[in-house]
Amino acid sequence: MKAYKNFFRIFVILMGFALTLWAANPSVPQEGGKQYAEVIEGNNALMQNPMNTKLYGGPEVEAIKDWGVNSPNATGWGEIFTLLQGHYFATIFAVIVILVPLAFLAHFIVVGQKKFSHGRKIKVFSRYNIIVHWCAAIPFVILCLTGLVMVFGDKLGGGGFVRFARDVHGIVTILFAIFGILMFLMWVKPALFKLYDIKWLMIMGGYLSKEKRPIPAGKFNAGQKMWFWVCTLGGFMMIISGVFMFFQFSDIETLRIMALVHNVIGFLIIALLITHIYMAVFAIEGALSSIIDGNMGEEEIAILHSYYYQEINKA
Repeated sequence: MKAYKNFFRIFVILMGFALTLWAANPSVPQEGGKQYAEVIEGNNALMQNPMNTKLYGGPEVEAIKDWGVNSPNATGWGEIFTLLQGHYFATIFAVIVILVPLAFLAHFIVVGQKKFSHGRKIKVFSRYNIIVHWCAAIPFVILCLTGLVMVFGDKLGGGGFVRFARDVHGIVTILFAIFGILMFLMWVKPALFKLYDIKWLMIMGGYLSKEKRPIPAGKFNAGQKMWFWVCTLGGFMMIISGVFMFFQFSDIETLRIMALVHNVIGFLIIALLITHIYMAVFAIEGALSSIIDGNMGEEEIAILHSYYYQEINKA
């Protein structure tokens, strides 16, 4: 009951945040119908980039004003970038932020939380595992939150708050780059997929049933492995594309491609981050404690990580 109340509170907060962002159409026109390029035309001095002096300036702004979807001047990735960035990306993020928690709320109500005996504990994660995980996880969550602030910046009033989120986003990226690499090296071997992971996927890890039966999974199940690869490799791709956009040291076509890649990977990361949090905090009673103190209940391992349990008993 306590877990249900906590989940409901978090869900209400997320819903309130998402509905606020959903409120307006993320269109490009501003200030009496003027396009973005027209609004900022007088601010060319603020747009100078010492790393790419040819990217911004008067001629480029004039060109942007006559360019857009279905424009005869649209070339390369410009048209699709304008369409997606101006009309779809923010909407897709809002749908993810609303519908994914809704789906898990339905799961929590219909299937409920899995509960296991808290008797004998088995050491699963070392102190090094725990430290590296949290040193990568905390910056990663901050990156996701500040990224959403930038995506919905116009709904949040723009200005100093969004610029602050952008700066935090850039700084925290460095921390994730460091500890993300350490986490990748630490868990890359147990995160490799095995044939029995196909069986896990076929039964969705047993999470759609209230029945307790051994699930085919190693130290990490197929869902955790997918999250590992999206979090690490996807996260590294986000860092690379983000660096291109933040410093803008490339041509406009490359920047458009990087922005498209950044957003598409972002969809997957936000959806799976919510999934990961739900599974760790709500879906399994006491699951979060395993990555806090390193211990997991024997019954939980025997049921949800049956192949790993067999390895432990053979050792």
